Amino acid sequence: MATKIINTSGKRKSAIARATLKPGKGKVRINNTFLDNYNNTILKLKIQEPIILAGDILKEIDINVKVTGGGINGQAEAARLAIGRALAQYDKKLEKEFENYDRRLIVADVRRKETRKPGRHSKARAKSQKSYR
Repeated sequence: MATKIINTSGKRKSAIARATLKPGKGKVRINNTFLDNYNNTILKLKIQEPIILAGDILKEIDINVKVTGGGINGQAEAARLAIGRALAQYDKKLEKEFENYDRRLIVADVRRKETRKPGRHSKARAKSQKSYR
């Protein structure tokens, strides 16, 4: 029997997460660290959302996520998106459930930083001050 291995990716700002889902015993790793050992509780819960919604499916699969770039919040949201996409691809019924709960579990947030404009000082929309004296 061929094993079902699913590779997905998720992006948030400049963070990129690559998730691999394969048959296993329910282990979730992020950058080779178990999710249970993740130090930030709020970000840990954010990453666990698609896993909690999936329910008993997790007992038969392992998820390994590698995240690079960005800050800790961007990395957590990128990992959440990659895990959500992998679980939705593994079980098609979950896709509708994820979309009803939070569309960001399947669809990436495309907002990016606005680029700096020439002739202005530092910021993208910063206007230069005028002095009338």
